[in-house]
Amino acid sequence: MEELEVQKDKNRGRLLDNEHWSDVLIQALPYFKQWVGKIVVVKYGGNAMLNEELKMAVMKDIVLLHTIGIHVVLVHGGGPEINKMLEKVGKESKFVNGLRYTDSETMEIVQMVLTGKLNKDIVGLLLQEGGRAVGLSGVDSGLLRAKKIDKDGLDLGFVGEVIEVHPEIVSSLINDGFIPVISTVAVGEQGDVNRYNINADTAAAKIAVALKAEKFVQLTNVSGVLKDIHDPASLIPRIPMPTVPQLIENGTIAGGMIPKVECCMIALRGGVPRTHIIDGRVPHSLLIEMFSERGIGTMIF
Repeated sequence: MEELEVQKDKNRGRLLDNEHWSDVLIQALPYFKQWVGKIVVVKYGGNAMLNEELKMAVMKDIVLLHTIGIHVVLVHGGGPEINKMLEKVGKESKFVNGLRYTDSETMEIVQMVLTGKLNKDIVGLLLQEGGRAVGLSGVDSGLLRAKKIDKDGLDLGFVGEVIEVHPEIVSSLINDGFIPVISTVAVGEQGDVNRYNINADTAAAKIAVALKAEKFVQLTNVSGVLKDIHDPASLIPRIPMPTVPQLIENGTIAGGMIPKVECCMIALRGGVPRTHIIDGRVPHSLLIEMFSERGIGTMIF
């Protein structure tokens, strides 16, 4: 066991020598120049939000990007945390066709967890890492306006779909040097008192469009789009948008990957040049995607 630890230390030494680091930085430099001053919208969720080590890696990545002049907008979900709180208060989580049924009591809990706890926790972690972050929800300044979803005639309660994005508050924060952290609770389309629970992936894609972002990244619990879901080595690194329907038809893109790819399509059709589905389980996957030729995950363009 002791010999194994010694070998690990030797390996670390080889990885961290000056020659290695200088090579890494030289390769990354063109990407630094490419992205400085650009807006990158990151949808944050999954294991990267639950695992403490991965969580801190994401925070460090975002602060580094912000420090060198890349404008990161972080949009987060919080399904597992909402489930925990519902369990605490003795309320059963109910889903209809994959969407959370959200009655008025559940909506209060959703808003409390997303905007009152998770959002501020994330802001606090970014501040801890030296970032300048501000938390807001889709309600603030009418950022996200939504209408009630009526899916196949089923009543889902206060579940909405985004119909308008008013990004002025986000643009203002970016211009003032802050990292906006957005929870996806929306206000009604007429600015009424109703609040709506919004799918965070879809909201992030539409925010990316409204901000004219250069890149839209979804941190997920999978490697990306795989030719064979049982073989991680079958990752498809690049998918041109016109080929997506065929990949859905032949079953390559299936199950939970379909809505993630559809969110990429929303962003692409709205003018975002590059969209990515990357593995949030890999520490610093965001930096690997941003600053290396090989990247990580699947790019849809």
